[in-house]
Amino acid sequence: MPPKSISVDKVAIIGTYLPQRCGIATFSSDLHTALRSASPETEVRVVAVRDGAAFYDYPPEVQFEIGKKSLPDYRATVDFLNRNAFDVVSLQHEFGIFGGRQGNYILRLLQDLRMPVVTTLHTVLEEPDADQRDVLSAIGELSDRVIVMSKRARSMLARVYGVPRSRIAVIPHGVPDMPFLDPSYHKERYGLAGRKVILTFGLISRGKGLESVIEAMPRIVAEHPDAVFVIAGETHPGVLAHEGNSYREELKSLAEKLGVDENVIFRNEFLDIKSLTELLTTADICVTPYLNPNQIVSGALSYALGAGKAIVSTPYSYAEEVLDEGRGRLVPFRDSAAIGEEIAGLLADDAERLRMRKRAYDYSRRMVWKNVGEQYVKVLRDVRRERGLRPRAFRMELEDVSLELPAPRLQHLSVLSDDTGILQHAKFTVPDRDHGYCTDDNARALIVAVMAQRSARGDQDLLQRLAGRYLGFLQHAFNPDTGRFRNFMTYDRRWLEDVGSEDSHGRALWALGYAANESPRLSDAAAALFDRALPVMTEIQPLRAVSFALIGLDAFLRRYSGSTPARRARAQLAERLHAPFKAAQRADWPWPEDTLTYANGVLPHALIAAGSRLEDAEMLDTGLRALRWLLDIQIDPKGHFVPVGNAGWMTVDGHRARFDQQPIEAQHMVDAVLEAYRVTGDERWVEEARRCLDWFLGRNDLGQPVCDASTGGCRDGLHADGVNQNQGAESTLAWLHSLLRLHQVQAVAVATTAPAEIRRRIDLPRLPAAGQGLAAE
Repeated sequence: MPPKSISVDKVAIIGTYLPQRCGIATFSSDLHTALRSASPETEVRVVAVRDGAAFYDYPPEVQFEIGKKSLPDYRATVDFLNRNAFDVVSLQHEFGIFGGRQGNYILRLLQDLRMPVVTTLHTVLEEPDADQRDVLSAIGELSDRVIVMSKRARSMLARVYGVPRSRIAVIPHGVPDMPFLDPSYHKERYGLAGRKVILTFGLISRGKGLESVIEAMPRIVAEHPDAVFVIAGETHPGVLAHEGNSYREELKSLAEKLGVDENVIFRNEFLDIKSLTELLTTADICVTPYLNPNQIVSGALSYALGAGKAIVSTPYSYAEEVLDEGRGRLVPFRDSAAIGEEIAGLLADDAERLRMRKRAYDYSRRMVWKNVGEQYVKVLRDVRRERGLRPRAFRMELEDVSLELPAPRLQHLSVLSDDTGILQHAKFTVPDRDHGYCTDDNARALIVAVMAQRSARGDQDLLQRLAGRYLGFLQHAFNPDTGRFRNFMTYDRRWLEDVGSEDSHGRALWALGYAANESPRLSDAAAALFDRALPVMTEIQPLRAVSFALIGLDAFLRRYSGSTPARRARAQLAERLHAPFKAAQRADWPWPEDTLTYANGVLPHALIAAGSRLEDAEMLDTGLRALRWLLDIQIDPKGHFVPVGNAGWMTVDGHRARFDQQPIEAQHMVDAVLEAYRVTGDERWVEEARRCLDWFLGRNDLGQPVCDASTGGCRDGLHADGVNQNQGAESTLAWLHSLLRLHQVQAVAVATTAPAEIRRRIDLPRLPAAGQGLAAE
């Protein structure tokens, strides 16, 4: 079976977002569009980080907001993302957009997310302070992948912050797919016809070094009187809040002082993409005279490359990398003379400007958002697949997981049950009536209800009522015309088929055989239905259905040992199960199928039970060897149980799905190893039962409890990105069944002369007193 393809159905982008006016907001918006274009089937939602009490009229894709300085908002965002089961989170990180010391509030969010995180870093500092280093290092640890926009940023991130290079991806800053236009194309529209345009754009702040260009303008204008320096963009909102437009006013005063105020134009506006790209086409030269040598990305420089512009820049980190090989000219920091010389020279050399433009434009094709979006989608899919192969525990290490065994409780079982039977599914903890009932779950529920009666001193009246309802469902499910059980019933009590699955028939026989043996009040009714349903098993072939029936026969014959039809059926079905095991010759794959799928433990369980009762040593040995192999391949090197995942299963050719891990796999392994313990008396099997049960309690790949010990509910499986929060019948019954089985073993160990060492290894608490534990709460 080929590996199951990995899809990313739901992505959440976290960052500032348009109409908030900042570079990250623009990037987040462009990334949203690019992801939707690269993967139309993917739902892309946005969690917008807003500054203070500001209100923004966000577009529909914004589904949640975080107040920058509101720690409760970060906690609420965790709940929103986890509850809605996003596949991947794409975090846009820049110092200053998150609350706390150097933005450390974002760590409170990341550490509790269940899904993979891909963080795009818009700033990587060469010499961070202690808080900045701690925050960025922690983000690196909590992220499945970190994206930077230059090779130098990758090197710096590994060297300064200790992020493994294997977790760092380089994806360029995205740019619109702009045409290669002559600069004069849009000049008239902007009142620049006949002028040689030197352009810079973006949010205005002191670190932009714009004064150096203004100081160079006298030299430029002396050679090119028609030259004009256009400064397009608003004052940065953060700067505006602290010092207003003082920097802009200083620049205007400088231009007046130098006599070039007619050659310097300020466009104090926030440009949307359409206006920005049109204005950009007017530039004969773009200039980024920034002052921070460690700046590892620049949206303005990226856009200038994308438009195919001649570029003059200071040698900050990003500029040095992307303007290499003649794609631009570099000048020293704060060197107005060098800036003037380079710009004046380029304005005089049309051929060189054109060559430079072509190099820049060709280089920028890899930066077009279409290509960038495809690269992001690949990374998102990669991290989701990797999380499935190499899960990461959330918040706790396995050794920190408490393994105290709780008392069994029936609160959630009672919630899922009504006068008809037990409902199949739940949305979180609320019964989901849309899917109705099934024989599979009512059979499982009958076993649990009877087991609970035999194992504890809970509310016996409640347990008797529940068991009677489940048995009544099975009686109604049996179709005398076919001799088979129907399986699915709608909430309004309509059967959806005349004949259910073979597995549901086998499970019903298991439940009826168990009730016939273990429930004095229901024994006669269960045995009568068992006798009517047994004959059709001679026609049923699937190995799991045969195994379920064999386990039911084992229980039935402990009560009705003289039943000739049952004895004959056990011998026949046992051989039907044993034969394909004997035919499986590979020592490294002693299994009768090429694929390990679901409920695998039930096969060796049935072989061990039948082999011991029939005194067939070969059959018993086959079952024990298969069970040992099944355990070995499902134990992680760290020592915890890892059931084969149902998102692709495990095949003979070596492919194995790590997820999704299902509770019934742990339950059937608990049953199987305790059957091996019953037959062999080897106390090591009890340890294996505890190992499998501990999967429910949190000793698993994610270090998260699957069971809800307070109510007796159980979540519907373990995914690579967390626990499925729905608590349906199959999962809840798997947990209660497994827990009650361990309590049964404890009761036997305490009640007999079993060695103290066995009792110590079981290490179970005392059962609840009368009226406690199993009573519905």
